[in-house]
Amino acid sequence: MRRNDRILPLGLFVCGILAACGAKKPVYPNCAGDNDCKRGEHCVEQKCLQCAVDSDCAPGQQCEGGGCKAIEGWCSADGDCPSGQICKSNQCMSCQADDECGGGGRCKAGTCLRKGQCLVDEDCAEDEDCLRGVCVKGGTAPTSQKPPTCKLETLFFAFDEANIPEDGKATLQDNAECLSTTPLGVIIIGHTDPRGTDEYNIALSDQRARAVADYLARLGLDPARLMVVPKGEADATGSDEESWAQDRRVEFMWQ
Repeated sequence: MRRNDRILPLGLFVCGILAACGAKKPVYPNCAGDNDCKRGEHCVEQKCLQCAVDSDCAPGQQCEGGGCKAIEGWCSADGDCPSGQICKSNQCMSCQADDECGGGGRCKAGTCLRKGQCLVDEDCAEDEDCLRGVCVKGGTAPTSQKPPTCKLETLFFAFDEANIPEDGKATLQDNAECLSTTPLGVIIIGHTDPRGTDEYNIALSDQRARAVADYLARLGLDPARLMVVPKGEADATGSDEESWAQDRRVEFMWQ
């Protein structure tokens, strides 16, 4: 038998057919499929990108040039909008009727005044005055006010995140309604879990607390009533993922 007629080993034969033996994995960000990309990325025209279509992005974002970009004016709750506006069909707009401003709220010249909120004395009952944006009984000083019976609920955050979580927006809406029943100020205290440096955790807890304060302000609360206090990991008690989740929070204390 001639040399060229020798039977090739099975492995070499298969390699010749598939032309795959010795092929190198693409070097990131090049890719042959999604498995070559980082978690959450997609292989688009042999490049790892954040998205391929709009559905790859979070709510309120669209895919542009392989990246997720915020949709201008998009909202999922009233707190995503400028103060006094409402979120309707995922768009921020002026109110047109009282029932769009929550229970007990009023629509005044396109601006929502939540229950107990006011701009001038005329927005309140005859025996009430408008004090720091809140209707209070005439002659009542803020220092004599007792905290209302409603409870301010704690807000929890994902790991290394400072954005208001979608499931936390309803919590802040309830807290805003509670705050609207009193002129008292509130301390907004940011916390982190114990992972990370002290400096990083202080900054992260500050970002979380300020995000909450900004959100409440867009719901119509006077920013002067909101004091931000970052505590970093100072009060963290967790030791595993389940308990760390309880450390990543913003809580409230009446002033």
